Amino acid sequence: MPASRSTRPVTQEAPVGFGFNPDESTHHFLVTIPAGNRQEVLISEHYRWDAASGSGTITFADGVDDGKLRVSLDRGKWNAIADEVRVEFNRRLKRQGLSAGIWKTGGNPLSRLLGKELVLLAWAVEDADPVLIPTAMRNWAGLAPEERWWLYTMTNAATGHAVHGRGKGWRKAVRFALTENPVGHAHHEPPPHVFRLLAESDRDDMPSLTVPKATRRTRKTVRS
Repeated sequence: MPASRSTRPVTQEAPVGFGFNPDESTHHFLVTIPAGNRQEVLISEHYRWDAASGSGTITFADGVDDGKLRVSLDRGKWNAIADEVRVEFNRRLKRQGLSAGIWKTGGNPLSRLLGKELVLLAWAVEDADPVLIPTAMRNWAGLAPEERWWLYTMTNAATGHAVHGRGKGWRKAVRFALTENPVGHAHHEPPPHVFRLLAESDRDDMPSLTVPKATRRTRKTVRS
């Protein structure tokens, strides 16, 4: 008799960390929290995931996408934002019917989109005065997720390296926009306008947000 085929369903990995489901996409972010209270918290971006070993190695190297460190955050500043970020993310995960996440010592995976939002906030507070962190939290919370993703994408393209991009251009503008500019209320200015205002006062560091108008080329006529 021919061997009978197994009717058992293929098992899928359950989401880990904060909404990260490797079966949907292996692109994720990783928050590495060291055991020591004085060591910095690392947030890195990863494109690979192994069911046995998890995320790959974190790297500073240029030209390497997988495991690239996006920000290294002082432990005190991480502690100042960690609880509110956890509450915000879990509120949204619950709405999607997903399990809540917790911060633990070691690696904490996040879904691609939640990771972008966290990195944006970390960029805002990495060089900020600690007394301004509550303002940054309010302003970050006042942005829609889509606005956070937009700001992350623009900032990452220009100054996304954890070391080389720190305190420059878009990273610098993110800090000013979230720690000083009052965007955390119902009718805030959209991010592009906020950045245009910052660009006017810091033209050397900020990339242009205006699209140059196309110029017509004049044809030279040759008379016979």
